[in-house]
Amino acid sequence: MLCCGLPKPIQLALGLLRVGQSRGPRPASSAHKKAQSILDSLPGNSLISKTAILSSTAGVAIYALSNEYNVVNEETIVALCLLSIWTAVFKYGGPLYTEWADGQVNKIKGILNAARADHTEAVKTRIESVQQLGSAVDITKTLFEVSKIRQQKELAESIIAKIQKELENPKVLQQILQQSVADVEKIVQSKAQ
Repeated sequence: MLCCGLPKPIQLALGLLRVGQSRGPRPASSAHKKAQSILDSLPGNSLISKTAILSSTAGVAIYALSNEYNVVNEETIVALCLLSIWTAVFKYGGPLYTEWADGQVNKIKGILNAARADHTEAVKTRIESVQQLGSAVDITKTLFEVSKIRQQKELAESIIAKIQKELENPKVLQQILQQSVADVEKIVQSKAQ
């Protein structure tokens, strides 16, 4: 059944196509959906560019297989499996990692913002307490003045009380009277000259 003039890889590909056709017809809707999903996964905006990419990839693959540049063996299958696994990890794990990393960033931002707010509140409280201490200086000055006046008043009262007590003594009164007469005589003599 294989064509004799074609290279072996192409003959094998044609044989696989015939085997695939002998399995029986598949439902048209699932085949159409599969073809559409393959086309949607290809890069490009138009059907022509997607078809060109698909055709050139198939052509390069057939050329490589027919000239035995790429032989499908265990190493190729392992490489394709690893590539598939890494693709799946990046495709599905990437968004999960991004979500986790964003959560960690937001958590740290929240902690830092809370610390900043607490620090700002502490600074404001300290500023208010220092401002209250600034008015304490004025209050202290006022209290010192009041205390000074009070001390002067108490001192004056004690001196007056002492003098009044001494004025009750007749000897002191006699001395004051003699001193006053002497002072008056001096003033009169100084004016007379």
